[in-house]
Amino acid sequence: MTTFKVLFVCTGNICRSPTAEGVFRQRVQAAGLARRIVADSAGTLDYHAGEPPDPRAQAAARKRKYDLSRLRARQVRPEDFSEFHHVLAMDTGHLADLRRLSPVEHRHKVRLFLDFAPHLEHREVPDPYYGTTEGFELVLDLVEEAASGLLDHLRRELEGNAPVRPLGRTGDGPT
Repeated sequence: MTTFKVLFVCTGNICRSPTAEGVFRQRVQAAGLARRIVADSAGTLDYHAGEPPDPRAQAAARKRKYDLSRLRARQVRPEDFSEFHHVLAMDTGHLADLRRLSPVEHRHKVRLFLDFAPHLEHREVPDPYYGTTEGFELVLDLVEEAASGLLDHLRRELEGNAPVRPLGRTGDGPT
């Protein structure tokens, strides 16, 4: 039985990427695919390793019935690139960092998360850390859309009907 592993990545792993992990896990669970799709999150830096998600991210998520309280921040590890099938960056800065860190043979796994929601105006999930609660709500709006697109894509992959790489706006060809 094929199992897909997805890693969501932002800077410190306390706002955007744990939000994406929490939302996506709930979607996967609701779809009955928890044994086939696994999600995790990490940061490009170790600023907050071991810490729970930002209280504002947790509060915004809780309003929409997502529980992030058990998640803990960690930094991206070299073995993540071989372990995960999809390594999804929240913004182009993370994308560049991940491509630089990734071994060449795994670089095709590194994408922007919002590539799974090409209908959105946004290409990146903006960092809400220094902003207001509205920023955390926007993150959730974007993450929910991309999580739906990602789940649809992975369902097709599980059925053998999808390309290895998602169609999206990153569009810079094989790396």
